[in-house]
Amino acid sequence: MEALPQVNENSRCCLAAILLFGSSLWTSDLIGQGSSRQGAKPDVVLILMDDLGYGDLGSYGAPDVRTPNIDRLAREGVRLTDAYANGAVCTPTRTALITGRYQQRVGLEWALGATPGDLELGLAVTGTSLPALLKTNGYATGLIGKWHLGWKPEFWPNAHGFDEFYGFLSGAHDYYTASTADGPPDLYENSTRVEPSGYLTDEITRRAVSFIGRHPDGPFFLEVAYNAVHWPFEPPDRPPTEAERLTPRPLRQMPDDSVAPPTRQDYVRMLERADRGVGEILATLDGMGLARNTLVIFTNDNGGEWLSRNAPLYHRKATLWEGGIRVPLILRWPGHLPAGKTSGQVAMTMDLTASVLAATGTRPPESYRPDGIDILPILRGDAPIRERQLFWRIARPGRQQRAVRSGQWKLLVDGGQYLLFDLSNDAGERTDLAAQHPDIVVALKGLLARWETDVGPARNR
Repeated sequence: MEALPQVNENSRCCLAAILLFGSSLWTSDLIGQGSSRQGAKPDVVLILMDDLGYGDLGSYGAPDVRTPNIDRLAREGVRLTDAYANGAVCTPTRTALITGRYQQRVGLEWALGATPGDLELGLAVTGTSLPALLKTNGYATGLIGKWHLGWKPEFWPNAHGFDEFYGFLSGAHDYYTASTADGPPDLYENSTRVEPSGYLTDEITRRAVSFIGRHPDGPFFLEVAYNAVHWPFEPPDRPPTEAERLTPRPLRQMPDDSVAPPTRQDYVRMLERADRGVGEILATLDGMGLARNTLVIFTNDNGGEWLSRNAPLYHRKATLWEGGIRVPLILRWPGHLPAGKTSGQVAMTMDLTASVLAATGTRPPESYRPDGIDILPILRGDAPIRERQLFWRIARPGRQQRAVRSGQWKLLVDGGQYLLFDLSNDAGERTDLAAQHPDIVVALKGLLARWETDVGPARNR
């Protein structure tokens, strides 16, 4: 190891940890009624929200929203304070979840749109996607909701190992009609186009409950990918008029002069309806006696949008500031994870892939090289908190950002500016410490450069 720069003792310790860690970069209440399958392979329900703000849940400090069912998961499981999405927008994070690897390795670094170039892109089938690996271990697999990993049939969920798929391929979908933000209507049941049936959040819940009900003997893996609370901001119980249904209308992210802007109250109602859906899923597990043998994971794909509450973090979706990438994460597995625990373990979406594989006893082939780690031993207290080095990149014409978190330190490269934050004391990233710790900036720059060399140049611009 190179000699450390002449710095004060606190800085020296932090810098030494960064360099040492860099050298290894490559290498409650009664739930249900019990189950006749105790000791068998666990079922897994992974609930993935869309554009939810870090501070939008009661268990994460939201003062204006009621999320009793998601908060129940926090009471009965482990709530993480320092969990991250792999990407600042949808596609990258979903890629990392399915592959267990940095999305940069497969060139899906930004949300796929409907441009001619994006229509050709998608997640290639390798046989080592999460659902495909679980199938080799006897799991029934289902995806209900948003995919957003490719338009061509060879990229669709069924090709990646999902036995059942109901949902849409694009980045945003109307909650009442067949309209999408990108391309033609694309609501599917497996490979067959279907028409909407009621409020989409409710239909996703209904399909999820049905999937669980049809697999009482398990084991199963179910991903419930709500499009709530992604725009368009259409609350429940306010369907479009007949005139609106007959008039094609674009899905709007931000308000304009032609329509009344959505409100935070609209957003809250959308979130509370999704929370109600989570409650129905949990009630189904309880009623079928499956809760004690089911790992339930709740998280989100990136930071919140303009109607979201990202407090106490700064900025929002599509940036590498904390508000764009730090997300809620809750895991509940009775008898395997403690109840009511809050953990400061730093984690990332791709860690969920490794954790699910470990929890289910699924052994990938020797050729499989995950980037995530199994965090379950840490959360249950069998292993100490582990320092992490995590990396992000946005390489877009209008935004050039890179970031690395190593222990308590985060280096954010924003438009050529190097900003250093101590996240243990400044989660809101208000105090740039680059001038006080230039040695740490240099060390983190080196780690970031090595990571970029490892994953390759930016693609999917």
